[in-house]
Amino acid sequence: MASHNHLHMVFVPLMAHGHMIPLFDIARLFAARGVKATLVTTPANAAAFPKPDAVEIVILRFPSAEVGIPEGVENITQLTEIDHTDKFVEALKLIAEGPLAELLEERRPSCLVSDMFLPWSADVAARVDIPWVAFHGGGYYAQAVSEVVRRDRPQWGVESEDDEFDVPGLPGGVRFTRRKLPSAWTEKEGEKSAHTRMVEAAFETAAERSFGVMMNSFYELESDYADHYPKFIRGRCWSLGPASLCFRNMEDKANRGKQANIDVHECLNWLDSKPPNSVIYVCFGSITHVSSAQLIEIATALEASNQHFIWVVRRPNHDDEEWLPSGFEARNKGKGLIIRGWAPQVMILDHVATGGFVTHCGWNSTLEGVSAGVPMVTWPMFAEQFLNEKLATEVLRVGVSVGADQNCDWLVEEARVRRAEIEAAVRRVMVGEEAEEMRRRAAALKELAWKAVQEGGSSYNGLTQMLDALTSIKC
Repeated sequence: MASHNHLHMVFVPLMAHGHMIPLFDIARLFAARGVKATLVTTPANAAAFPKPDAVEIVILRFPSAEVGIPEGVENITQLTEIDHTDKFVEALKLIAEGPLAELLEERRPSCLVSDMFLPWSADVAARVDIPWVAFHGGGYYAQAVSEVVRRDRPQWGVESEDDEFDVPGLPGGVRFTRRKLPSAWTEKEGEKSAHTRMVEAAFETAAERSFGVMMNSFYELESDYADHYPKFIRGRCWSLGPASLCFRNMEDKANRGKQANIDVHECLNWLDSKPPNSVIYVCFGSITHVSSAQLIEIATALEASNQHFIWVVRRPNHDDEEWLPSGFEARNKGKGLIIRGWAPQVMILDHVATGGFVTHCGWNSTLEGVSAGVPMVTWPMFAEQFLNEKLATEVLRVGVSVGADQNCDWLVEEARVRRAEIEAAVRRVMVGEEAEEMRRRAAALKELAWKAVQEGGSSYNGLTQMLDALTSIKC
């Protein structure tokens, strides 16, 4: 086996927790295989990466003043105004073309790995004559559907946004509606926003100019689409996930991404007191905006479902309790646990008491649910989340849809789902024969996920193949 100790990889994540956390885990994977790994971030984001670690952290200044963003706002989760989104993208581009390019000139690494939504990385890597690898934070199913929709535009072959259309050429006969597609694929020529143009550039650049594409998935999870997706790109493709399985001691699970807003031992003790598969875990990711009215619907449904629950609520003002029905916490003392802020999600999902997961279907959460063997109530909100829902419910058959039907802007509160629909979906994944069947399928996927990252597994071998490809360039 060729030695890879001479390789030096520089990793640049998109500054959003859902993109930073998996790429950092992957950087640690490279470091564990003897590669020098350097991750680039900014001052306000540095706390998300634990120290000391085998990965070198380089901090570059965020150009807030240059683009007109408030000082200290350096992460997508901090954005509260639509017009700040384009300014944020401009700041990332300034970092790449300035201090990042200077760092690469100085260090001369073997490869630059960056999030696909930083497409200008291709120009920066070309300037210093090193290969650029695009990191796709999603799965093969969503990427394959997105590529067909982007290139062939079948969504415009139907009259209504609620009419189903065929996504041609994909395994399994995929059908979808315009209403559930990401906004980037539903804007017409001449009406495209700056965000849509950036997304289109990201997909095209990754497909046409990268040395290869790195995926946080594993072959056995979506093999038909893992085989099909490389047809869309000129470079190679490597499956390296699930990234969340890379490092699994209690400290890693408890503080992954940020320090939890609950004492870890308190959370574990609460879970330990519950029977196996009796707790439904409810969390909608790091940037989803949920209205007070919708939170009341969720609270009422959880109480009516008569299930134990852990509910993660992220509100700008945690003292504002208008989103809870009167007396809710007192009535559900011992039965429910509300975490206000950041939760140790991987730790909770891994616990034997957790029997279901109400999720927004972000790819990290979907993959973490699969890796824990937990059935899901799928509640997509925006981006490619409706595609991930379709994978979970129709392909893998480990999820039940709550009935959301409108892809929303991530800074706009989502359309309301009624309490009766929420309660019914929770019961379907928690009790009865259907729940047991889903739990058996989920357990089988969990076993495959763990095998994939072990020595000799498909993702372990994918990393080896990527290292060999980079070594061949250096030689």
